[in-house]
Amino acid sequence: MGSVGEQNSDIPFDVLSRLPTKYMPRLKCVCKGWNRLISDPIFMKVQSRKKEPVSGFFCQQRFRLGNEDITTITHIPVGKQEAKLFQTVFDFLPEHVVLLASCNGLVCGRSCFPRIDPCLYICNPLNHEWMRLTWEEPSREDTFALAFDPCRDLLGTSTKFKLIRVKQIEIESKALCFSFDIYSSDTRAWKKSEEICKCNSNLYKNKGFYVEGVLHWLTDGDEMLTFHVENELSWLVSVPLPAIEFRSIPEACIGDSDDRLHYVLVSQYGLQIWFLEDYFESKWSLKLSKTLEEMEEQHMMFLYNLRERVTQRLAVDMEPWVDLLAFKDGYLLMRVSRNIMLYNIETNRMRLLCSLSKFGTHSTFCTVLPYSLSLVPLDQA
Repeated sequence: MGSVGEQNSDIPFDVLSRLPTKYMPRLKCVCKGWNRLISDPIFMKVQSRKKEPVSGFFCQQRFRLGNEDITTITHIPVGKQEAKLFQTVFDFLPEHVVLLASCNGLVCGRSCFPRIDPCLYICNPLNHEWMRLTWEEPSREDTFALAFDPCRDLLGTSTKFKLIRVKQIEIESKALCFSFDIYSSDTRAWKKSEEICKCNSNLYKNKGFYVEGVLHWLTDGDEMLTFHVENELSWLVSVPLPAIEFRSIPEACIGDSDDRLHYVLVSQYGLQIWFLEDYFESKWSLKLSKTLEEMEEQHMMFLYNLRERVTQRLAVDMEPWVDLLAFKDGYLLMRVSRNIMLYNIETNRMRLLCSLSKFGTHSTFCTVLPYSLSLVPLDQA
């Protein structure tokens, strides 16, 4: 390949760009020529243009009481036959962090509390690049979301991203609404958006998902909060089924697959998954529907007395038997009792990944984020 590359540099470019992103850090060690090629901004942009499937999930827990953060972050790979938990993925950062958001290979975290001068970090775990951002008026309750599309600005030499902080505020009429602060990697500065969205519900699970230029947050009401990043417009989208339809408290999460927003629900009606077709009409299409009995029959090794367990949750503060942690690219990560399970909705295969005891004694998850690989560098200028 070295001699061929000297004669025609297009050949190694074409060959290497066809390989999965996860192999690139090791391939850079083969020779100086490959290192230069893989490190070239144009090659990295072309590589990032490929749709990378979810490679795993980052999980972090919190203490039930107290103000200190748990520093341990666990990575659960998706493609491994045997679940192996990795807890050194973010050791390249200058301090321990609490994860806040992820988007197409980039991850956002904050300093662990207590800390005198906390800050924010944007990093790429694959190439160990990171940058520090200022954090004005820091609060443990702040909610952040990343907006990053590696398919845009293909010939650019650095990553173009935006970080959005969403806050719930009270306006003069005592109505509750959400406001948005935006950090742009272009300007390297924060600005306050003029947009506000009236909503009396609270954000649920505090995770924002970026799909086709729009950020989405699940609330504890019958709607989702959305924010168009470029146009700075926000509106509410109704969920497929309102709360009045249920006799017990359902469990829900949102995620993306095939470049569409998906809504996942476990309730008395079973497991149901919709994808959003029209934002302004709140039009959803049902993608998957299985009763609790069907789920139990098809996965009897892991599920039992499912209807009784799911329908006995009659209050929001009761811990659900099935907790939907994250959904990405057809993979549903969930906690079933004391076990972490991974369900592939395309193949109908369910795997036991591990027990909660693997994470320690703290059973409450603060953050569960899907992660996909990306080679795009962060601009350190």
